[in-house]
Amino acid sequence: MKVLANDGISQSGIDALEKAGIEVITTKVAQEQLINYINEHEIDVVLVRSATKVRKDVIDACPSLKIIGRGGVGMDNIDVEYAREKGLEVINTPAASSASVAELVFAHLFGGVRYLHDANRNMPLDGDSRFKDLKKNYAGGNELRGKTIGIIGLGRIGQEVAKIALGCGMRVIASDSYVGEANITLEFYDGQKVTLKIKTEPISELIKHSDFITLHVPAQEDYIIGKKEIEQMKNGAAIINAARGGVIDEVALIEALDSGKLSFAGLDTFEEEPTPAVKVLMNHKISLSPHIGAATQEAQDRIGTELAEQIVSILNRA
Repeated sequence: MKVLANDGISQSGIDALEKAGIEVITTKVAQEQLINYINEHEIDVVLVRSATKVRKDVIDACPSLKIIGRGGVGMDNIDVEYAREKGLEVINTPAASSASVAELVFAHLFGGVRYLHDANRNMPLDGDSRFKDLKKNYAGGNELRGKTIGIIGLGRIGQEVAKIALGCGMRVIASDSYVGEANITLEFYDGQKVTLKIKTEPISELIKHSDFITLHVPAQEDYIIGKKEIEQMKNGAAIINAARGGVIDEVALIEALDSGKLSFAGLDTFEEEPTPAVKVLMNHKISLSPHIGAATQEAQDRIGTELAEQIVSILNRA
């Protein structure tokens, strides 16, 4: 049994697979060479993250493939249904990176309300000559405590966001097409637990009441937040997107930031990824990160171990 971890895998995942007698190959194969490599080396399992695509052409051309694994949540880079119709197992790790993504949301939020994303651009340039001016410019920040966060998508990641928000003393509202309500359990270091129930509401209501909106949904065919939705938001509200590019209309977002309708945005994913629009990258009201929501050591260890466990389980069933 050979596994090609084309977008990488943690050492803990490699160790677990090798312990089960499985050969792990971590060579990075270019997309256009993927079919030839899989066939030449008789690869049984291909593991990807977001970079490598496993579409119909790869599935049809690679008869040795038995399992396709995605290290992460969304599987929009894999033709999942087609693969399953062809008898392949398709697996992912929906829970492994939830906490990491949620923490990045709050990294953008904390940075945004205190202007850290902009201060970190300007302090190296003018901190020694315009210190007092910069201090005045960035002195009007806000606290998150007492504010309302609207979570669009109350799945695993959305619920992790809710936990942090509640811990910060925020009011949490949510919208989800499939979840009517969710029990959010806060677990503390000493074993104590507190459970709160959150009921969902339509997006049209959520956007009117939220000081901050964060999206946690799969890739969409159309925008969830467009010009019309932004117009209905509170003046001075902010948006965070650590889900997928294309769920926010970036043109409408830039217009709203420039006009002052929105105070700031935090983007980890982009419409034109991996070459985001220059207007997005250069806007001083946007906190930026290069799609790193799941990119923590802890999450990658969990992803690797979880993929390995699923692969070994499938082999044991065969």
